[in-house]
Amino acid sequence: MFGAELVIVLLAIYLGARLGGIGIGFAGGLGVLVLTLIFQIKPGAIPFDVIEIIMAVIAAIAAMQVAGGMDYLVSLAERMLRRHPKYITFLAPLVTWFMTVLAGTGHTAFSTLPVITEVAKEQGIRPSRPLSIAVVASQIAITASPISAAVVFFAGILEPLGVSYLTLLAICIPVTLLAVMLTAIVCNFLGCELKDDPVYQERLAKGKSDCAAARYLSCSRTPNVPFCCF
Repeated sequence: MFGAELVIVLLAIYLGARLGGIGIGFAGGLGVLVLTLIFQIKPGAIPFDVIEIIMAVIAAIAAMQVAGGMDYLVSLAERMLRRHPKYITFLAPLVTWFMTVLAGTGHTAFSTLPVITEVAKEQGIRPSRPLSIAVVASQIAITASPISAAVVFFAGILEPLGVSYLTLLAICIPVTLLAVMLTAIVCNFLGCELKDDPVYQERLAKGKSDCAAARYLSCSRTPNVPFCCF
């Protein structure tokens, strides 16, 4: 029975991945209907708290995007990374980690990836080093964000066991930050330098390795009026 239920779940995930967009939600609903009607699995309570948190976070981020806040946030990240470019492998994950912790979602960190790539190339550092750990940091920080739906939902599960919301954050915040920094040390030694990479040098000689992050960032370095109002 468990094997059949697992197959249904995997098929629903596969169908959602194939459909994409809103189809992911419909595929998940279809999987729940099959498990409920055919396998007679009792559905749990709807997590309204989690849904409301997700809606609030999405609305806040959308408002900040329209007000120009995301562009300003990326410009601040760019300024920090360019101020200490030699430490890009350590600063990049630190920036994305803080962005996710403060925003509650890892999607805010994606706007900084072109900047990380450009700064790394300017310093002759393999972009894969800071990029790999920066993306991981932006996602693992979800478990340390006080406003993320994952933390609130998990805190609700642990509350009956005697673990409070603040205790969970007191553990997750330092642990995830320490894990990110330790992984950044490991990533700093992965692969050879760009000057020793024959493939990159060949592409550079042919003019095929131009980073367009500088052209990507067309935002102002000062917040505009709508952002200040926000």
